[in-house]
Amino acid sequence: MINLDLHSHSTFSDGTLMPESLVARAAQRGVTTLALTDHDDTGGLAAARAAAAEHGIRLIDGVEISVTWHGQTLHIVGLGIDPSDAVLQAGLEATRGGRADRAERMIAAFEALGIAGSRDGAQQFAANPQLIGRTHFARFLVTQGVVKDIKTAFKRFLGGGQPCYVPHEWATLDAAVSWINGSGGTAVLAHPGRYPLDTAQMRALLSEFRDLGGAAIEVVSSSHRPHHYAAFAAHARQFGLAASAGSDFHSPHESYHDLGSLPELPTGLTPVWEVLN
Repeated sequence: MINLDLHSHSTFSDGTLMPESLVARAAQRGVTTLALTDHDDTGGLAAARAAAAEHGIRLIDGVEISVTWHGQTLHIVGLGIDPSDAVLQAGLEATRGGRADRAERMIAAFEALGIAGSRDGAQQFAANPQLIGRTHFARFLVTQGVVKDIKTAFKRFLGGGQPCYVPHEWATLDAAVSWINGSGGTAVLAHPGRYPLDTAQMRALLSEFRDLGGAAIEVVSSSHRPHHYAAFAAHARQFGLAASAGSDFHSPHESYHDLGSLPELPTGLTPVWEVLN
């Protein structure tokens, strides 16, 4: 298997490394193909592309779009997109606007708990002011000593059902897949093992995703363990979907899998990099 990573984040969303530094780390760790897939934003791609040329690795233009499906937040990765596509950019801009509104409601929730300074605290970790998200608030809580790590911040404050979790209606699944495909990209369901869906719900999601034009699912992800690899490999085969692999890298200190450390895909699958548009 070639050493690739098709899911990573920079400071243009909720990663801690600038695009240039992200690419440099990937190259240092032996990655030959990297996709930068920031949340709802493509602003880091030009710098990442230039750095990739300098380091001699392939950069795939990507994005990760926030979606609401039957009340559940999902993420759809677009690989090989055209970042200049007007329809895609209009959709991403609308989605980013929703993030700003959600951030304000999260700030109010922290204040109601007596946790002051969350606006400035989150902003110090957000290089992109349009994309303040839960991870930025989680980092603020860690620096304040409220929690010991990012995982605990989500468990106590920011995860679903917790006091500072704010539900939000993101893009529809249909819209996200349409934006990606319309820009020449390939739509991938990100880290399916993270979603609290039972088997019937997962099958319904995969069936709808495929019928809308979705092409692949992440089988190997930092959110998955070995039993997930086998389960989602079976789903990929059942629904005729290609398989992707990505670390969902955010930081050298926060990510379960570092760049360049992904296990191989299970056998008998069509790798998504063989079918990219």
